[in-house]
Amino acid sequence: MVTKFHRHTFPFEGGEQLTTIGATFLVSYLYHRYIDSEHDNWTKIKTKESRISVIKRNERHHKTWLRHIENMKAANLNRNTLGLHGPEILEMTKAIKSV
Repeated sequence: MVTKFHRHTFPFEGGEQLTTIGATFLVSYLYHRYIDSEHDNWTKIKTKESRISVIKRNERHHKTWLRHIENMKAANLNRNTLGLHGPEILEMTKAIKSV
């Protein structure tokens, strides 16, 4: 018996790429890049180089992704390995969007 794994992806344009990157990783990395260069939570991820590559290749989706992340529930955003809390991620998202 073969069980196929179906990966959940975000249901909007560029959603598959955002799933690969991770919403929290995207926010953490962009916050470092545009707001506070000392913010380094994103550096904890072993696959950061490949995620950054996907971020750079998909710059056209950044605004859409941030808009969708801003509307996510803080409780869902709490589930991350970067040590960031949902409300904090939402505030960081707003700050990035304002740049």
